[in-house]
Amino acid sequence: MKEVIVSNSMGVKARALFDLTKFRLSATVVFSSAVGFVLGATELSYGMLILFALAAFLTTAAANVINQIFEKDLDKLMSRTKSRPLPTGKISVNEAIVFSTLCLVVAMFILVYYFNLKAAGISFLSYVLYGYVYTPLKRKGPIAVAVGALPGAFPPMIGWLAATNQFGLEPGILFGIQFFWQFPHFWAIAWVLDEDYAKAGFRLLPSSGGRNINSALQIMTYTVVLLPLCWVPFYLGMTGISSAMIAMLFGVLFLIQTFHLMRKMDKKAATQLMFGSFIYLPVVQISFLLDKL
Repeated sequence: MKEVIVSNSMGVKARALFDLTKFRLSATVVFSSAVGFVLGATELSYGMLILFALAAFLTTAAANVINQIFEKDLDKLMSRTKSRPLPTGKISVNEAIVFSTLCLVVAMFILVYYFNLKAAGISFLSYVLYGYVYTPLKRKGPIAVAVGALPGAFPPMIGWLAATNQFGLEPGILFGIQFFWQFPHFWAIAWVLDEDYAKAGFRLLPSSGGRNINSALQIMTYTVVLLPLCWVPFYLGMTGISSAMIAMLFGVLFLIQTFHLMRKMDKKAATQLMFGSFIYLPVVQISFLLDKL
């Protein structure tokens, strides 16, 4: 009987640790990182790609755990997050700290030993910005979105640096596309979840009036920036003309959704924009990969 209890307890802990990583979110970060790695690699080694993806996942997981540690009491107030491991007591704060630290240490070891200090340094900066700067700023105002967009846009840049050990225009444009994409993406989410966020004191929409035309206008403005940016990888010789045209097409469709939000000003239109943002980035990045390969 004791063995069964211990086994069940270990199973609950293992599941809680897995949930702390926010696997689906971390997986999207790993994909963006892998895109940068493949685009930068002159000779692609799948073994090194897998090793880099592991480091990217562990770094992201470490930052996600820190975020949840700081917000454990706030998570209890929101319907979306009240069942997370820390608010429910499935795992303790000390256990979460140990897990986060272990993830970070292993990630940094992989990046330093097998790749280079540039990739490791930007990865560590991403961890610090997300866990210790963006997280507390979420209750201060929409400045949090701008700060959070930095670590959110680092993954493809880190991938390029891991493959090449070189800064330049190429990793800069990969960063830029993902940076500007995050504003309409995150503000669409904030529009949909505004009531739930308000329970925890999060004020993330760009306008002080919340769900109004000013917020919708700013969402549209950042989406417009993506249209010229999508051509830069082609002009830099990173990709071909087909991916630029695909990126342009999906950028226009994305932009149309922002106009729809400006016209309707409701949660349904924001939800459609949110799903549109989920589609836009992977489609663009996959088109870049297909051009490269």
